[in-house]
Formats: sequence, structure tokens, C-alpha cells
Amino acid sequence: MGATDTDFEFSLADFERVRAMIHRHAGISLNPSKQSMVYSRLVRRVRALHSTDFTSYLDALEGGRTPAGEWQEFVNALTTNLTSFYREAHHFPVVAEHALRMAEKGPVRVWCCAASTGEEPYTLAITMMEAFGSLTPPVQIVATDIDTNVLAKAERGVYAIETVEKLPPEQLKRYFLRGSGAQSGLARVRPEVRALLRFAPLNLLDKRLALEGRFDAIFCRNVMIYFDKLTQYAVLEKLAARLTPQGLLFAGHSENFSQVRDLFELQGKTVYRLAAALRQAA
Repeated sequence: MGATDTDFEFSLADFERVRAMIHRHAGISLNPSKQSMVYSRLVRRVRALHSTDFTSYLDALEGGRTPAGEWQEFVNALTTNLTSFYREAHHFPVVAEHALRMAEKGPVRVWCCAASTGEEPYTLAITMMEAFGSLTPPVQIVATDIDTNVLAKAERGVYAIETVEKLPPEQLKRYFLRGSGAQSGLARVRPEVRALLRFAPLNLLDKRLALEGRFDAIFCRNVMIYFDKLTQYAVLEKLAARLTPQGLLFAGHSENFSQVRDLFELQGKTVYRLAAALRQAA
């Protein structure tokens, strides 16, 4: 890829450098076929910093000569965010039943590892409200993401009306407020739904995860597909340490953790629990 077909020179060496940098900082393993995608996502950062080419931009980034927060912008640009309300819907009745059992021992804690723009954690909040038949169920949901841009949107809880109109009408009426006037065409989650959630930026590669305590359920769906096997194991080891003895880990439809039987064992359709030895030790 050269200057003849793009605005900026983006060599194979630049691309390989980007692959190494994003793997080091976020654990993401970019496919060798993604050079064009990387160009289209990063070129706005090259322009924003008035760099003459990608090499200059990457030199400045690694040399600490970029404005504060540019590493986060770099990661945000290369993060993929695909989500929707009730995505992979088979998990929500399972977590609802599980939460009702766990609530017999005290408040239930749920961690959504890849909150993206908020559809998944808000679906969890609605699921808990309906399971307990209350707008104030004994549940706290911690929603984290490495991408600060999508996390900010999640915190706002405002969506295009066509995004939420796929929900049953009674849910739309009960859990969302329709905008009017300048906000026409938008819907905001009700304060009661938002109150169940705590949002925070978090990189799963951090040596020490800035989270308190253990969780009764962890949703880490369609995240591991972006990691290589070594990174997967390191992250899953951290998740195992954050589960209560009877906690459940929910994975994405294309993810299989059979290679980590020392950490997890299959409990249901892409639902895992701690391996027996870890349950006994916890």
C-alpha cells in the first residue's frame, strides 16, 4: 500500500509495527490481511497529529512525543465493537436463574468485561429487573471496556430509536424514555436501569485489574477471538480469580475454552464454571 492509492504512505513495515504495538498494549492479534482496515482506522490519527506519514506518527507515539491520551486514541481506533440488545439471547435466562439462586446468599455482582456502547450491560440490568420483579433488584453490574469512546456512549445510555424498537413494546415503554423535540428519534435508558450499572475503563491485559471483590457472573463474550492463545490463557486466569466459587462465565458463540480445563469446565451452551479444584480452593 503506497502513496499512489492513499493519502499517506503505509508500508508493510508500518503495518507490522502497528500489529506489534496493539498486541503489546491491548493483547489484540490483528490478522495479516487487515492492512487496509488498519489504514482506514488510523489515518484520522495521522491527520489529527499533522504527521507526514505513518512512520512519523508511530515514531512520535512510541517516543512519547504525542499529546497525553494518544495511546488511548490509538487503541480506540483499532478496537472492534459489535453489539446489540439481547445479542446471543440464550444467555439471559441462564444468568437470570443463576442470579436468583445467588441472591439467597446476598447481593449479586455481575461483571460485563466488554461493555462497548452499552447494549449488553443494559440488557443485563433489564434481565435482572424482570427476574426479581423489581426496579431495584439486589444486583450490581460493573461494565468495563478498553475503548473509552464507546464507554462514554454507554454511560450516556442514549440510542437511536430504531436500535431499541426491536425490543418488545412493553420493555421499550418500561425501561426507556422516548426523546421529543431536538431529541426526537432517540431513546434514553430510564434512571432506574442506569442506577444498577457502574462503568469504568479497563484493559484486561493490566497486571492488576482495578476491580474490587469477586463476581457471581462474568460476561466476556466475543473478546477472546481477538487474542492469541497465550493472551487468552492469561486473561482467563484473571477472570477465574474474579469468580465466586459458584460463579458462571459467559463466552461468545464462537469461543471454546476446552484448552483451559485447569481453569474452567463447560456448564452449558458457552457457559462455564470454575474447574473443580479452583471451586474447592476458592
